[in-house]
Amino acid sequence: QVQLVESGGGLVQPGGSLRLSCAASGSIFSINDMGWYRQAPGKQRELVAEIISSGSTNYADSVKGRFTISNDSAKNTVYLQMNSLKPEDTAVYYCNADIIMYTGWRERTWGQGTQVTVSS
Repeated sequence: QVQLVESGGGLVQPGGSLRLSCAASGSIFSINDMGWYRQAPGKQRELVAEIISSGSTNYADSVKGRFTISNDSAKNTVYLQMNSLKPEDTAVYYCNADIIMYTGWRERTWGQGTQVTVSS
């Protein structure tokens, strides 16, 4: 079984920065992609950023130029550096990963979520 554990959320003022981390653990053979999604109250969950095994990245238009996704493949960890935060970035942020386990089973897994609140 695979587990994703997120950390780094919190309360920050507009214009501030936060860095989220997500570590995958378990019987992991390889990771195809990892990404961050967010869900604000009353809204659907949306993709924020993703990074695939080749290193290619993809961002939502609303965060381009402000957020940066990166990973440490040796640690099975993905990061989201969030700069110039805005109140509309307030949401629960979820980590997601497409993982192949040593058994050959492929699983797309979600983390438990971490709250990010941008407010003065």
